[in-house]
Amino acid sequence: MIDRLTLHNFKAFQHLELPLGALTLLTGLNSSGKSSILQSIALLRQSYTAGSLAVSEYLPEARRSGLRLGVANQGFLLNGELVGLGTGEDVLHEDFPGGDEPLIGIGVDEGPYHYTWLVEYEAEQNLLPLSHVDLPATSEGAAAPAGPEAVKPSFLTAPFQYLHAERISPSEFYPRDHHAVIGRGFLGVRGEHTVNFLRHHAGNPVPAGRLRHPGAESDLLRDQVAAWMGDLCPGVHIQTDLFEGADAVRLSYEFEGLLGRTKRRRPGNVGFGLTYVLPVVVACLSARPGSLVLLENPEAHLHPHGQTRMAELAAAAAAQGAQVIMETHSDHVVNGIRLAVKQGRIAPEQTVFHYFRGDGTGAEVISPRVNPGGKLDQWPAGFFDEFENTLDQLIG
Repeated sequence: MIDRLTLHNFKAFQHLELPLGALTLLTGLNSSGKSSILQSIALLRQSYTAGSLAVSEYLPEARRSGLRLGVANQGFLLNGELVGLGTGEDVLHEDFPGGDEPLIGIGVDEGPYHYTWLVEYEAEQNLLPLSHVDLPATSEGAAAPAGPEAVKPSFLTAPFQYLHAERISPSEFYPRDHHAVIGRGFLGVRGEHTVNFLRHHAGNPVPAGRLRHPGAESDLLRDQVAAWMGDLCPGVHIQTDLFEGADAVRLSYEFEGLLGRTKRRRPGNVGFGLTYVLPVVVACLSARPGSLVLLENPEAHLHPHGQTRMAELAAAAAAQGAQVIMETHSDHVVNGIRLAVKQGRIAPEQTVFHYFRGDGTGAEVISPRVNPGGKLDQWPAGFFDEFENTLDQLIG
């Protein structure tokens, strides 16, 4: 699990050290840096997967930190499957300290191990060359044991999902990609592989624990998804089928009525929110211990009760061993997490809240703590206080 993320000259942050937990909520004003947190993690994963951020090869000659590498074709790959950040000019913090060679850095703490990658700034390039790397050391400062596994951060290879705020919209057909679904277990950044994933893994059981919905017909993924989705739209059933003669799968919905199930309905005829939230539900239910799940605005297109239930689902995934990092603009999501803590569904020490505020060029982060009763120890100005502010004006 990522315990701390460090950013240096990266987008809105000249320098930031951000603690993370099993369940982390990133909240705050627009353009204050929340998305940059998710993007930085995805950038490392994207670069590693593409082969431009190899780490284990450097261990034999990199027994000390700060070794200058100068390795060709190694660095941050800014544009790829997970994120498209543009060029070096787009990611360099605007107020970086003076110097002829500004460096952009991302650091990760996992337990006693610390990793840092620094890349050189090149304004027009989308592969920023690796300049320095700090390899893991124990908390006492001793070098990690030799061997490739000693330096490979687990978050680079763990089961992984990253769902952007702009997800799939209602459609009858979705892509059929065997490698994404079977080889990688990946839903796609827009959730475009969710329907095919659900078709292939519908019969897999959801592990016992908080993730299992008590009202589901069985512990199988298809019934668990239906039960959680039923909290958003009562009586819904999801149908996924192979579309013969094409590399596509079909999505449709049925509903429980007084006379049994209704006929199949196309996604476009049942409301936008159901399809939009489906990837989030599947991502949480399919997460396993050690998985890393990044979610942007999971509450989008959900009514308030659904937003609260979505928070409870994310808390359940984190309580069962996954790491979930969510960006949210919803007080219902925040309160849903607080309620999950109060009800004992997740421990308070597993949850981390960060409130971001800034002016578009820099950001300040305030981190309220939650107690076992679900109460926060501080409520900074601007932190989901608009209801009270508006109410004061209405009754004033």
